[in-house]
Amino acid sequence: MVDLRKQRAPEQTGRRDGPASLPIWAAAVLVFASAGAVLVLEIMAVRLVAPYIGISLQVNSAIIGTALTAIAIGAWAGGRIADRVNPRRLIGALLLVSGVFTLLELPLVRWIGQVVNGTSAVPVLILAALSVVVPATLLSTISPLVVKLQLHDLRRTGREVGRLSALGTVGGIIATFVTGFVLVASLPSTTVMVGLGIVLILLGVIADFVLRRKTGVAAAATALAVGAAFLTVAGPGPCDKETTYNCARITAFPEDPSVRVLKVSNSEIGYTDMDEPTRLHMGYVQAIAAATELLNPGGRLDGLHIGGGAMTLAAYLEKTRPAGTQTVYEIDPGLVELAREKLAFRESDRLRVHVKDGRLGLQEQRSAGYDVVIEDAFGAFAPPWHLTTTEIVREARRTLRPGGIYAVNLIDFPPARFARAEVATLRAVFPHVVLVSYDAIVNGSEGGNMVLLASDRPIPVDRLQQNVSRLDQTKLLKVADEERTKRFADDERPLTDDHAPVDQLITVPFRYW
Repeated sequence: MVDLRKQRAPEQTGRRDGPASLPIWAAAVLVFASAGAVLVLEIMAVRLVAPYIGISLQVNSAIIGTALTAIAIGAWAGGRIADRVNPRRLIGALLLVSGVFTLLELPLVRWIGQVVNGTSAVPVLILAALSVVVPATLLSTISPLVVKLQLHDLRRTGREVGRLSALGTVGGIIATFVTGFVLVASLPSTTVMVGLGIVLILLGVIADFVLRRKTGVAAAATALAVGAAFLTVAGPGPCDKETTYNCARITAFPEDPSVRVLKVSNSEIGYTDMDEPTRLHMGYVQAIAAATELLNPGGRLDGLHIGGGAMTLAAYLEKTRPAGTQTVYEIDPGLVELAREKLAFRESDRLRVHVKDGRLGLQEQRSAGYDVVIEDAFGAFAPPWHLTTTEIVREARRTLRPGGIYAVNLIDFPPARFARAEVATLRAVFPHVVLVSYDAIVNGSEGGNMVLLASDRPIPVDRLQQNVSRLDQTKLLKVADEERTKRFADDERPLTDDHAPVDQLITVPFRYW
C-alpha cells in the first residue's frame, strides 16, 4: 500500500512543464510597453473626442471608466486564454492588431464624431468607447500571457507576479507623465497616434518573430497598418490649430465674409470683424460692452479679463477706451497665437496678454486696481469649476474699485441649475447683482448665454437697458433687475471651492445636440 502521507502534493514540487519562459528583459519590455500604451491611449482619447463633445467631468469620467473596463476585460480574457493556448503564439499578434486598431481610432472618431455630436451621455459613451476600448482591451491581455510564460518555478510565483505587475504600473506612470507633459504639448494628436500605432506594430513584428520564428502574421498586419495609417492621415481634421488645451478652428461667418468665427472644441467662443474690429456680433459680448459704458463713459477704463479667446472684448475696450489698460489672462498659448496669426490681434502698451490661469492672475492683482473684471473662460459649455466659486468672486471684489463691475459670461440650459447657483454665488459676495439675457432663457424655456453683472453699488437698470438695446442687433436682450435676478436664483446654494459640481449642474439636455 502506498503511504499517501509521504507523497508531496504536485503544487509543492516547485517546477512544472510548459512553454519556455522569456528572458527577464523581454518580459519586462512587453509588460512595460503594453501597460504604458494603454495610458497613452487613455490620455489621447480625451483629446480625440473634445472637438465633438467638449471637455467636462462627464467626458473624463467616461474615458477613464471605459479604459478601466477595457483593462479589466483584457486581463480576464488574457488569463483564460493563457491557460488554453501557448502564449508565444499570441503575444506578437496581439501587439500587431492593437497597433492597427490604434491607427484606426483617430479616423473612426473623426468621422463618427461629425455625426454623433453633443454632450449627453450617449455620444460621450460612444466616442469614449471608440477612442480606447478595442486597443486597450487587446493590450491588457498581454500581461497575463507574459506572466504565464514566466511561472515555471512555483516557489517564485509571488516574486514574478509582483515584479511584472510593478513594471506594468511603472510603464503606465511614465507614459502618463511623458504624454501629458511632453507629447501633447509638442505634437499634434495625429502624430502621437500614428507614432504609437507604428511602435506597437514594430514591437509586435519583433515579438512574433522572436517567439514564433514566423513572419506571416507580421506581413499581413503590416499591410493592414499601411491602410490604417493612410486613413488616419487622410481622415477629416477638425482643427486649424491643436493647442495645449483645445482643438481650435476659424471659419468665415456665412452671412458676412469679413467676420471670422473662432470655435473651440464644439463651441463658438468669439466673432471678430476683420474690417471693423469695434463692431460686436455676439449677444453676450454686446451685453458686457454695454455694462462697461456705465463706468466713466468715454473716459479711462482699466479692465482685467479672465479668458481671452478671440480677444474680442479686450481689443474693443483698448480701441474705445484709449486712456485705459486691458490685462488678459489666457491659459492656452495656442489660442493667443491663433488670434495673432488669423484674427489680426496685436498687443500694445495698453493691452497685455499673460499666458496663465486666470484665477492665479487675479490673486496677484493689487486691491482696487480695476474698473471691470470680466470672466469669460470655458471648456466647451462649462467653465472651469475653480472660476465659479465664492472664493474667486471675493478676489474679484477685492480687485475692483468702488462702483466697479464684475461681469461673468455663462451658458446653461433648463432647468439652469448652474446659472441659478452662480447667481446665488455672486449674491453671497456682492450686494447688487443683475442678469442680462433673453426672456426665453431667463424664463427657463430655452438655453444659452447669460451675463451676470455684480457690483458694490446699485446698477442703473434703465441706463444699462438703453446701452444694451443700442448695441444689440436683435433688440431682444433684456436686463433683469435685482428682484427678478434674485427670483431666478431660487433656492440654489452658492458654489464654493469645497463643493462646485459645475459639470453635473450644467449637463446639456439631449435635445440640444
